Amino acid sequence: LQPCVQSPPPSTRLGVRLLHYDLSRKQIRVYQLYSRTSGKHVQVLGQRISANGEDGGQYALLVVETDTFGSHVRIKGKETGHYICMNKRGKILGKLNGKNRECVFVEEVLENNYTALVSAKYKGWYLGFTRKGRPRKGSKTQQNQREVHFMKRLPKDKGDHHRPFKYTTVTKRTKRGRHHRDS
Repeated sequence: LQPCVQSPPPSTRLGVRLLHYDLSRKQIRVYQLYSRTSGKHVQVLGQRISANGEDGGQYALLVVETDTFGSHVRIKGKETGHYICMNKRGKILGKLNGKNRECVFVEEVLENNYTALVSAKYKGWYLGFTRKGRPRKGSKTQQNQREVHFMKRLPKDKGDHHRPFKYTTVTKRTKRGRHHRDS
């Protein structure tokens, strides 16, 4: 007997292609980035980027777009439409056209559960902010610095939609009488 080698049915091959297509499509999420050093949220004010935004503030809402399987993201201010970018001198600025590789960052989840964003174009240069919320030059940043640590947070009005706990009363359990067999 010879093993029969068949190609899978057409519907299965199509299903795999559709699955691949779904995984590779752009995903868009809206959240805020809380800066560990400034204690405020990253905000996009047109060409100016800072970490002085209030929780739920209109300029602190960020649209995060992913294009690829990896963690390559583009971050855009929802209100202004400007993308967070890093130029060749390491300066953080906002640009209307986010197609440039200067506007792509790689998300790194750190051991302390904070997120760091490293430039995809300039390796080793991180998005970071000072205690006053001013952007730090990418060339002056490292992964272990607090200035580059962020926490993703849902917008203020979106985070409270969890169902409340339901409490039930428990009646006191009684001991059941043991049945003894008389032999």
